[in-house]
Amino acid sequence: MQRMIGIIGGSGLYDIDGLEEARWQHVETPWGTPSDAIFTGKLEGVPLAFLPRHGRGHVHSPTTVPYRANIAALKALGVTDVVSISACGSFREEMAPGDFVLVDQFIDRTFAREKSFFGTGCVAHVSLAHPTCAALGAEVAEAARAAGATVHPKGTYLAMEGPQFSSVAESKMYRSWGCDVIGMTNMPEAKLAREAELCYASLAMITDYDSWHEDHGAVDITAILATLHGNSARAKATVAGLPARLGPEHAPCPHGCDIALEHAVMTAPEARDAVMVKKLQGIAGRVL
Repeated sequence: MQRMIGIIGGSGLYDIDGLEEARWQHVETPWGTPSDAIFTGKLEGVPLAFLPRHGRGHVHSPTTVPYRANIAALKALGVTDVVSISACGSFREEMAPGDFVLVDQFIDRTFAREKSFFGTGCVAHVSLAHPTCAALGAEVAEAARAAGATVHPKGTYLAMEGPQFSSVAESKMYRSWGCDVIGMTNMPEAKLAREAELCYASLAMITDYDSWHEDHGAVDITAILATLHGNSARAKATVAGLPARLGPEHAPCPHGCDIALEHAVMTAPEARDAVMVKKLQGIAGRVL
């Protein structure tokens, strides 16, 4: 099938340069309106859709981002591969501000967000043992290196609710758990992408050492913004390099991201709620 790259831009990445046939598209979904209109076009001949996660002007907090609508809208447009770009703090000395981390695992500590397209009337359980697509992630990492970034090839992301930053006690606890970075937005985004049978990769841009590091003190938003500004150019260059690496055709995912729902729906056909099934057509119509 034809590939379409979906870019979800977080803090520090609010637009994409160089798109041909570019236009902003408003997409409505059964789960409401996405964070913003979606900027679509072609980059090096490959269709691409860009969605600013927080909306232009940064109007959504991590909790109020309409995650289900965002993923549903990208799916409706024909996106096959989602690349999440976001800011994060680091729990590791060697993962320094300015570095990028290719996230491969998550610990989800969010609690105020809807985390599934499924629910009463149609229940499904997808596997999140490996919550990101290794094949897509490898290409994203190489594109980031080519853009001049220092890229750590794997990392565990602690997703916190926010919008406040961690206390020192929390930061030290998460570090003791073996977490590598901390952020507020990759969950439930990764979970929803898996339910939507989309390949998903997360590139986290380190802005600070959270609050555990005695030599760096508390998280300072001014310092974060300065680091974000520097990361932004590398993030845009990373995106610019993806079409050549991924190509125009989307082959079956070697890790099964595109068939994640194959055996996931538990509710018997005769017991499924008709309204819920209709709502799920854009996400799970292939198996329903």
